[in-house]
Parts: sequence; structure tokens; C-alpha cells
Amino acid sequence: MPLLEAILAQQEQVLGDNHPDTLVSRNNLACAYLEAGDLTRAIPLHEATVAQCEQALGDSHRQTLAGRVHLAGAYQEAGDLERAIPLYEATVAQYEQVFGDNHPDTLASRIHLACAYLEAGDLTRAIPLHEATLARCEQALGDSHRQTLAGRVHLAGAYQEAGDLERAIPLYEATLTQREQVLGDNHPDTLNGRHNLACAYLDAGDLARAVNLMEATLARYEQVLGDTHPQTLVSRSHLAGAYQKAGDLAQAINLMEATLTQREQVLGDNHPNTLASRNNLASAYLEAGDLEQAIPLYEATLARYEQVLGDNHPNTLASRDHLATAFQRAGDLKRAIPLHETVLAQCEQVLGDNHPNTLASRNNLASAYEEAGDLEQAIPLYEANLAQCEQVLGDNHPHTLASRNNLAYAYLQAGDLTRAIPLYETVLAQSEQVLGDTHPQTLASRNNLAGAYQEAGDLEQAIPLFEAALAQREQVLGDNHPDTLLSRRNLAGAYQAAQAVQQRSTATSTTATGPQQPSTAE
Repeated sequence: MPLLEAILAQQEQVLGDNHPDTLVSRNNLACAYLEAGDLTRAIPLHEATVAQCEQALGDSHRQTLAGRVHLAGAYQEAGDLERAIPLYEATVAQYEQVFGDNHPDTLASRIHLACAYLEAGDLTRAIPLHEATLARCEQALGDSHRQTLAGRVHLAGAYQEAGDLERAIPLYEATLTQREQVLGDNHPDTLNGRHNLACAYLDAGDLARAVNLMEATLARYEQVLGDTHPQTLVSRSHLAGAYQKAGDLAQAINLMEATLTQREQVLGDNHPNTLASRNNLASAYLEAGDLEQAIPLYEATLARYEQVLGDNHPNTLASRDHLATAFQRAGDLKRAIPLHETVLAQCEQVLGDNHPNTLASRNNLASAYEEAGDLEQAIPLYEANLAQCEQVLGDNHPHTLASRNNLAYAYLQAGDLTRAIPLYETVLAQSEQVLGDTHPQTLASRNNLAGAYQEAGDLEQAIPLFEAALAQREQVLGDNHPDTLLSRRNLAGAYQAAQAVQQRSTATSTTATGPQQPSTAE
């Protein structure tokens, strides 16, 4: 950074303020500020540079258009999609007009726009644009061009975001094979491809493949890029998250703590990735039941997000929501519910009514109402949220299935078994079809349906389903995973309930046929 600042100062002095080389240096410095997470310096410098490019080089000069793309990216990084997306759209239109539809810069700008649509939760525009751009890249640049491979990865990521892992994973796998062949086994793009594939395996519930691939990829990152390279730290952070999903909280927390220390040292205390590490560590503490460490860390992280990114940045809103959930987990509903309500109002205002983060926030508020025993507010909110998930994400998206499951549980809590059980049965059937028989979410759904059968007194259906869920969790998650332990407790409870029914039945039979001994029978 100091070197870039010194180069810019020299060029301003020697070449002048509006010389093309000076403008390039200014753009490079702004990009460096952005990479360092310093939005307060990056955005004004990008804005000034674009204005100077327009004045000195003209509105349609290649350097001006590139500057506009960088400025849109800075707005996107700041969570300001209302400014980012129109700027991307205008720049794409100019690229098409000036350089043509198939120029590499035009194709790259289209990818940036599609990624912004994806971040805005607009899958209906993001996926077709990614698909069309990839087709153009294949036609114009060739099947194995680096930009074509990048386009393929972005499309796979969009499919993954849409919950369509049946298309995402094969595309990731094919692209990784091509990168290994074209770029080599240790090229940074190849390593990123491996990392993305591992994350998709994790989403698919294939924990064994995800963890193994993440471990191998992290070892390569350490070897090729070094122990503290930002991308190595990203890989380490995701591996810790995979350990957490696999129920290995001790290993997850150790790795998260180490990664946070490294990020503080390498990136600085207020870098967005450092803040993300803090949030992840707080989440692991929360899952481990360590509220004394989780809540203060969430509070401190939220204060940093507000200071660094601003009150309405999507990451700030997510951090606020996490803190509300931690209050809820601690039983402090007086603080949890108002904070959930605030976050939902902000999400609706900043992100829009149908953004995936808004849907998640609405679900979390409904959950808090439910926990407070306020089913009159919880159930209509769950119902409205499910309808929006179906409309925005589709009927079979994993988040839609989760929303349906949560509504079924609320019906169960309200004693409305006639609506709870059929809804649970639907969720299980859809989970088996969409996610697969042994996905952790499918196993949770199976466990929940068994619980509903037990609540209805139907132990003949509940016990075999509990047994199946336990056997699968032991096989998929391992013997000591928290979900496996929960299944074991649930099955033991069902056995106990069946034994109590049998004892009551035996006692009733004895009372009816033998001597009148009410006290013995009781």
C-alpha cells in the first residue's frame, strides 16, 4: 500500500493528474484499499478516478469502462446494490456498443452483473445471464479459456445458491478437471475450484467428501501460497466450518481461533474477513453452549461491523440477527425479540421484501415468537414466509423445505396435529427426493416426523422411524455427533413411552380379570 501511494504521488508530480498512467495508478490504489477492506478510502478514490477518466479519456474509453466496473464492485462490496447494479448494467450496455457482444471485456462485465444479481437474491436474472455469458465465452474464447472456466464456476455457484446441487456439483467437477489439465494442479484457480467443489459437497450433506477435500486443498494452499495468504485463510475458515457441521466442535473452535488470530495479524482488526472470522467463532461457541464467550463476541463483532461497514450493510444486518439468536438461545427473549424485529424491518427496507436474507430474518423472528409462546404471531409469520420462499426460491429449495419444516413444528406446538403431520410427511418426501435419503436435513426431517407421530400417540409409526433416523445418523454423521445423540435420546424416550403403554395395558387387563386391587393396579 505505501508503495502504491508513493508511485501515485510521483506520477501526479511528473506526469500530471490526468495522464493515463496516473489514472491507472490511482485505480490500482483504490483496488488495493478495497482488498484491504478500507471502503472509506476505496470508494471516493474510485469515484474520483472514474470522473477523471471520463474527462480526460472520454465516456467510452476502455479505461473509463474498466474504472466503472471497479467502482460498481466497490459499491457491491459496501452492500450498496442499488448503486452497483445500475452502474454494472449501464457499463455492460456501453461495452456491447463499443467493443461488441463477444469481446472478453464485455463478457467479463456480464459476469460481474450476473454476480450482483445473485447477491441481490435475484436468481431469475442471475442464472440466465450466467448461462448466456458462458455460452458466449465458449463460442468466442474456446472451451478451455481461463475466462470460460471462470464463467463455468460462477454458473455452478448460481446453481448452488438456487439449491440445484444436481447441476452445480457436476459442473464444479468438470471445471476442476479442466483447470487441472489446462492450468496445472497447483494453480490458484485450480485450488479455488477444488475449494468450491468441497463447499458444494458440504451443502449436499456429503460431509466425508467435503472434509477430506477441504483438508487436502488447505494443505495445497499452505504449500503453494503460504500459511497466511488471504486465500489460505479462507480455506482454513471453511474447513473449520465443515468440522462444525460434522459435529466436531473442539476441532472447529481450535481452527477458528487460530484463523482469527492470523487474520487479525495479516489483514488487520477491522477487515471484513476478520469480522467474519469473529462471527464464525461466536457461532461455534454458541453451538457448544458456551454463551459466556459467544454473546460478548457477537456484541463486539456487531459494534465493529457498524463502525466499519455501516448500520445497514448486509453483513451488519446478519451480525445483528446472529446476536438476537444468541439472546434467544440464552432465554433472554426480552432482548431477542425486539432485536429480531429491528433486523427484519431493516432487511425489508435495505434488501427488499423477498431477498433470501430477509426471508431468513422473518423465519428467525417467527421462531422467537414461538419460543415466547406467542403462536398467534408465530404461525401467520411462518405461513407468510413459506409462501414467499415458494415464490422466490421455488418449491424444492432447501430453504423452502426448512421453512415448511418450521411451520409444521409450530402447528405441532399449537396441538394442531391434523396440519402438522401431513406437512411433516410432505417435507420428508421432498427432502428425500431433492436432497437425498441421507442428507443431514433429510435425517432431521425424518426425526421430526417420528416425533409428531409420537405426539399423536402413534408409536407403531414413530419407533421404526426413530430407529431408521438413528441408524442413518450413526452411519453418516458418526456415533458422537450432537444430532446422533439427540436421535438416541428420542428413540430411548419412544421405547420408554411404549413400555409405559404396555404396562398400563397389562395393569388394566389384570384389574379387569383379577381381584379388585385398585392400589396395585394404580
